[in-house]
Amino acid sequence: MNLSYDLLLDLAVILVLIGAFWQFRTPHGARRGNMTAMAALMCALLLVLARHHLLSPATVVAAVIAGGSLGYAIAIRVNMIQIPAMIAFQHGAGGVAAFLVSYVELTRDTGNMAALNELSGIIGIVIGAATFSGSMIAGGKLANRIRQTPQLLPGHGSWLLAHIAAIVALGLFSMNSSAAVIRYDLIGLIAVSISLGILFSMRIGGADMPVLISFLNATAGLAAAFCGIIIENRLLIACGATVAASGSILTHVMCRAMNRSLLRVLGGLVVKSGRNVSLEKAKDALSSTSPPLMAPPSAETTPEENLERVISAAKNAEKVVIIPGYGMALAQAQFEVVSLAKKLIEMGKEVKFAIHPVAGRMPGHMNVVLAEAEVDYEMLSEMDDVNPEFCRTDFVLIVGACDVVNPAAIHVEGTLISGMPILLAHEAKNVVVCNLDKRPGYSGVENPLYNNENTILMLGDAKKTVGMILEKMI
Repeated sequence: MNLSYDLLLDLAVILVLIGAFWQFRTPHGARRGNMTAMAALMCALLLVLARHHLLSPATVVAAVIAGGSLGYAIAIRVNMIQIPAMIAFQHGAGGVAAFLVSYVELTRDTGNMAALNELSGIIGIVIGAATFSGSMIAGGKLANRIRQTPQLLPGHGSWLLAHIAAIVALGLFSMNSSAAVIRYDLIGLIAVSISLGILFSMRIGGADMPVLISFLNATAGLAAAFCGIIIENRLLIACGATVAASGSILTHVMCRAMNRSLLRVLGGLVVKSGRNVSLEKAKDALSSTSPPLMAPPSAETTPEENLERVISAAKNAEKVVIIPGYGMALAQAQFEVVSLAKKLIEMGKEVKFAIHPVAGRMPGHMNVVLAEAEVDYEMLSEMDDVNPEFCRTDFVLIVGACDVVNPAAIHVEGTLISGMPILLAHEAKNVVVCNLDKRPGYSGVENPLYNNENTILMLGDAKKTVGMILEKMI
């Protein structure tokens, strides 16, 4: 009877957690979903504490207070720009928790554990440790602490295979080790797995970073699920598996957005030589598909002249599309951008925001940044919905975006973004680019859109340049 009662309680918590995920489908439901998920996890924690006798309650309370205080102190200082790096750090922390619990259980109950539990513990150590180090590399790239471009060692694939072989050998040896040896064997397994995570993540970069983040989300959940098996906790197994499943679905969505297979992304992309020649072809192809509304003057224009052209094009436009990117978040220009959008609507313009699935540094990053500026969610349009409309759009405003509007993705072979679907901004009549400079974006691929005749460059801090446009429109 007690078993059935406990099972019903566990199922109730799991259903509430799944219901929380269900609410994430809409921006309005996402906040409720977060609160619902928090309540479900709190109930799960209380159930675990009620079912198990704590040998040292004071230690548990002290750990909760210390961890909670540290987490609060870190989170309260994180702004919208730093959220992707923080998410990567949290994935890594989940991996650490999983491999530490597995290590303790495997060394505590050596020889008396079922084979399935022991195998699950070893897998939990491997996935948890690799997730930890991979997340630290991803977080370093997202925070610009290490080079963002893919890094390849000589014989990189061979090193990966050697690590995998070592992990298999150490894992098999651990299942047959004595209590005196297994501790050191597992430490070696953790070290090799951490090294594997570093080798795995360092060769992924550029526009593929959102895929890596969602993949690490899935592996963190998977590590937690295997950790739940070794300690025989249904709630941990279910919660970990739910996170692994949702992360896997998100990874699939990100791969579709990049028009790539998961194996191609995780295997690292090799860039071909001769990029400059290909870019010249891309510029020629681009100029033939983007008829300008207003030809630029033959001489180099001044920033003041560019601003006047922007104001003229905006006032004459009927259909406007705004494309935000990571540079907008970096400049904290979302408030000016949303204010400009509202001003254009007051002037009778049709205004939309075009959101690319991999804009920013993680899935949904642009939606979160715009939500901070209290944008009307009805104005947000996905790439597949808005792309057919660019050819009928009078005015496109690009704010801090490069790779997601880079025509080289569809005209140049062998780059880090080749084959990636983009927002077809170059098909619009007038394109205004409010980027910091003309340097390539996160992928390092030059953008021929900047040289197109219907493109007006407003280079500099996006908060300032968009503010100048807004001031002139009032």
